[in-house]
Amino acid sequence: MTAQADKRTPRQQAHARTAAPRQSLQTRLLAAARAAIQQAYAPYSNFPVGAALLAEDERIFTGANLENASYGLTLCAERAAVVQAVHAGARQFLALAIVVQARAPVAPCGACRQVLAEFCKPEIPIFCGTVSGRSVIRTTVGRLLPNAFHLKGAGVHALKQTPAKHGKHP
Repeated sequence: MTAQADKRTPRQQAHARTAAPRQSLQTRLLAAARAAIQQAYAPYSNFPVGAALLAEDERIFTGANLENASYGLTLCAERAAVVQAVHAGARQFLALAIVVQARAPVAPCGACRQVLAEFCKPEIPIFCGTVSGRSVIRTTVGRLLPNAFHLKGAGVHALKQTPAKHGKHP
């Protein structure tokens, strides 16, 4: 018996190879975030959060929120996971999952978005879910923080401004 040629386009073939792992990746990261939420310290807000961050080398780093009576010193679950990963030598990440003990998923706060933009490419997926698993929202770092602020070498990478016309700003 001879093998039949695959009549799908290269793009369709690539999608077929990655579709199932992407689903299992989401499931695996959400499960790790659900386990991490058990370590949350949230006595002030009663809003525990767990996060799981997949490093480029396939290690998963978890974090949970750590509140402080001085709210500004609170560490979010997402940043706690990044801190653990960076401390372990990871610098590039492939995906993030966040789980909350609420009815609906939530997205990372502004500070977490900026920290994620420091270490993640704009296209990496972020899975926002709930402990119950009933609801998951998929987004990306780039969608959450378009035009993120970055320092590049000695210069600053920021939005390019268009020249003002007739003395007016755009």
